[in-house]
Order: sequence, then structure tokens, then C-alpha cells
Amino acid sequence: MADLMRRSLLAGTAGLALQSLGASEVLAQGTPRRGGTLRISVDQAASVIHPLRTRVNPEHMIAELCYSNLTTLTTGMAPLPDLALSWSANADFTEWTFKLRPGVKFSDGSPCTAKDVAATYVAILDPKTASPARAIVSMIKEPVAVDDETVLFRLNTAYADLPATAAVFGTRIIPAAIATGDLARLSRESVGTGPFKLATYEPDRLIVLERNPHYFIPEQPYLDRVEIRVYPDSSAETSALLSGDNDLMAITAQSEFGRLKNVRGVDALQVPSGQFLNINMGCDAKPFNDLRVRKALSLCVDRDALVGFVALDAGKPGDDVPVNSIYRYFKKEPAKKVDIAQAKKLLAEAGYPDGIDLTLIASDNPGTRTQLAVAVREMAKPAGFRITVQTMPHAAYLDQVWKKGSFYIGFYNTQQTVDGVFSLLYTSNAAWNETRWNNAAFDALVAEARHTSDEAKRTEIYGKAQDMMYAETPSIIPLFFDLLAGKRSYVKGYALHPRGHIYRFEKVWLDDGAPKRG
Repeated sequence: MADLMRRSLLAGTAGLALQSLGASEVLAQGTPRRGGTLRISVDQAASVIHPLRTRVNPEHMIAELCYSNLTTLTTGMAPLPDLALSWSANADFTEWTFKLRPGVKFSDGSPCTAKDVAATYVAILDPKTASPARAIVSMIKEPVAVDDETVLFRLNTAYADLPATAAVFGTRIIPAAIATGDLARLSRESVGTGPFKLATYEPDRLIVLERNPHYFIPEQPYLDRVEIRVYPDSSAETSALLSGDNDLMAITAQSEFGRLKNVRGVDALQVPSGQFLNINMGCDAKPFNDLRVRKALSLCVDRDALVGFVALDAGKPGDDVPVNSIYRYFKKEPAKKVDIAQAKKLLAEAGYPDGIDLTLIASDNPGTRTQLAVAVREMAKPAGFRITVQTMPHAAYLDQVWKKGSFYIGFYNTQQTVDGVFSLLYTSNAAWNETRWNNAAFDALVAEARHTSDEAKRTEIYGKAQDMMYAETPSIIPLFFDLLAGKRSYVKGYALHPRGHIYRFEKVWLDDGAPKRG
């Protein structure tokens, strides 16, 4: 079975090597033309540009513009060549070999070889680097540069998803000299193999990138320049797109999306995704170390109502499991329904017959965090939850609450695989282990799935892991969002990706309808 699966993966890789993400959309929109500046708006500052440490969408965007991964993902979440042209595994998936594109250079003109790839992964696996990808790629024991164009990954355990995992945002390839030397340098400048390079950097206002003349696809990027403009106010951001001051709105708030529809010269973009809001509960201390309290709160949540109120119907209900139908190995659980009487009973059994006082913290970005917090506050009142909602600026939230707090609203994009979701957020060694659930049985299931090549068995294991999350509710995940964006109609070659931070701006171009700018 393992050999059969390996051959299947290789056949898929060969087919994918002939594709390019969004190629059909580009061809349908005409012949790309070179030149021009793309003005992109984002909704928060890009405070971190270090490609191994990015956290939020604008930071991921800048890293993708300046750097490359070994692979990227199609809109169907299958691995696609980026720096690596092909890959293969041994019979038991304990070793993976990636063949690199020949002649690739970094933006400073220095060659990019297998030594740089190996050194990058060594840096990612070093705890001192503090890369969120460390837990996700922890199955890698040793990256080896076989020759300039061949990288061998020896793994701790069998793992069939490495080509897709190599697309995760924290695995951008950097020069070996930097990976083994002054890593802090990449917090100030970019030295990557991506289509662009950093020109100026004002994290709270404007980030400017220029074409990388050494990019490995000679005709790309089509654009000369990209400007990323920061708009903390979503209404002002939408107005800037509608007026033509900006060309592309990377993320559109649900409350603003209606303004983009049926406007001449503007395209409203929408795609289902695995993006979700959750209510993180610190499972290592009172009151949330008691499963009855977590279940009681979950039973108060009207999920269908939240899809309407928070997502404005651009989404689907969730049942406290962080994966949905866009993922392979998704298991559909019974829909969770409101049961206030049972919630009150559980709360009383947990020692709170007169109710409980809690403070729920929500960042102000995106605004849906606060909307969810307020809605849950009202929904949980009848069961005895007296919740005070505290909203704070996003920068303060990242510094003071994220990964530290015990009761707050989280927000996450689609990950590359089910394993990617679990190992980023919910295993005991997760990079962002916010719930501190630390469930050894769950960890064991995730580990077992990683080294299981039989598809039926793997489906069964991941199903059990989802059953466990559904039952034990380490966080409440009430809804998944469709991704929403907007662009001027003269922006061509751009496809909204369900992953949430795969942009492929090297394929974007401006047609003759674009305004002429001095």
C-alpha cells in the first residue's frame, strides 16, 4: 500500500509540474503585459518581516513576495512546484528527496542551492529561531544537501504530507550564510528568491517592494512594483478601493463586502475556506480545566445565528473542530445545538450553581472578533455566564494576550493539511498552543496519522482525533468564513486562494484599463 501511495504521489507531482496556479484564469483574461505598480490595501500593520517568524496576513504577504518555499498549493490544496520542481519518497515515507530548480539566485545575486534549503530547515528546527513552523515540520530529523540541486529530508517518522507541509508560511528559504549567522538581519531587509524585494518598510503605513531581477521565472513578475498600504479603518479601506486609490483589497470585512457588489469597475471576490474564529479557553487552570464548564459554554452558542450575525451569511457553522469540508480527512460531526437547560446543569455540577463571572478578550482586528465576543456574551447569559467583553488594539493583544491569556477570541486561516491545523494549534507541542489542552491521547493520534500511509487507516485516525476535539471542546469554533476580497477590474491574473495567505502576485498584471500613474 505504501509503495502504491508513493507512486500515486509521484504521478501527481509530474502532473502538477506542468501546471501553474491560476494559469487558466490568466489565459482567460488575455495576454499579460509587463509594468506598473499594484497598490494593495491591508487591514493591519506588518510588524514582522522575518520570513521564518511571520504571524498575520500582511506579514505572510510580504514574506511570499520576497521569498519562496519548496512548494506552494493549488486552490485545491495540492502541492505545486515552487523552488522544488519534483519530489519523491522512499517506500515507507521516512525519506523525501526534493529536486530543485537549477540556476536560482537570491535577490542579492548569490546562488540558491540545496545547502541554503538544508540550512533554512536547520534554523527552523532550532528553538532559538522561534519559528511557528517548527512544530509543523518537527517530523524532520535531518535535512541534507546531496548536491546543489538535491535535498534529502530524513524524518523521525513516516510522513506522507511533506510536499504539502513544505508550503507552510514559516518555511521560506533563506541564504545559508544568514541562517547560520545573523538571522536578525532578516527583520530589517529581505534576501530571498521571491519575485520581489523589499524597497522601503514603514510597518504601520506603507511597505514598498520592487521587482527582483533575479527571479527564477524570467518573464515574471509582470509588475514593476507593489505597494502595501495599511488601513486600520475598514470603511476607509473599502472607500479607497471604490475610488480607485487602491487596486486590490486583500481581505474585505464581511460588513464591507456588500459595498463592492454591483459596482462598475470593481470585482467582488468570494471563496469558501477553512478560516475560523474560535474562543480559546485555558484548559490548564480553573474554570476551564473542568470539561463541564467548556461544554456548558459550547451549549449556549447558536452557530447558525452567528453565521448570519458575524459572517453576514458568508460562511458555514462549525462544531468545535478546526477543520471543515475543504480539508482531506474531514469528518462530519453531528451539528451542535443550543441547550440552555443542560448548560445550566453542567455549570452547577462544576461548582457554579449561581453562575460564573468571566472576562472575554477580543482584539479589534478583525472586527468580527468583537462581534463574536458580544454575541456569545448575550447567548450565554441565560445559562449563568456573566461575561465582560474587553476589546483592545491588535498590537496590544499580540503582546499581552495571545498565547498568554485564558479566555480570548482567536482568528486563524486555512492550513495546508489537517496535520498542519492540529500541530500549529492543538497538540501539546504546538507552536501556538493557546488552549494548553495538552491531551496525550490526542497527541498520539496526530503522531500516528503522520506515519500512516494507508489511506483508510489514516482517515480513521484523523476521524478519532476530530471526535476527541468534538467531545472535549478545548476551544469553541462556532463558524468558518468564506474569504472575501475586492479588486479593480483592470487587475488580472489574481485568484483568491482558500488558504488565505497564498497570493502569487508574480502572476498579476494590469491591463490597458489601469490608470496611468506618474
